[in-house]
Amino acid sequence: MVSWTRVSHADVVRALVEYDRLGPNGFFAAHGFGASRAYEFVWRDRRYPHNAVPGTAYEFATGERLAPADFEGGRSGAVKVLEKLGFSVVPRAAKQEQPQQPTRATAIP
Repeated sequence: MVSWTRVSHADVVRALVEYDRLGPNGFFAAHGFGASRAYEFVWRDRRYPHNAVPGTAYEFATGERLAPADFEGGRSGAVKVLEKLGFSVVPRAAKQEQPQQPTRATAIP
């Protein structure tokens, strides 16, 4: 079981800065995580993956890299850690539906 006692708010902010610097794909490739499925957390009006960022913050704080399977990402795992450190965690926003492009059959002449 992972102990989060050494991870601070500053470690999470450092991971957020890294995420912004690398972008999602670069961050996931560099730190071994993927996009969140159920939750996101909000910092400075932006949404971030609730498991990848704290997992990377753990690496920054301890020098030990975690794999996604090493800790639980839901309400009793990463969500709880982030909330305890003062971050707001919200259900992941559904992708906005893209307007349908008119097809030949539906296009108005």
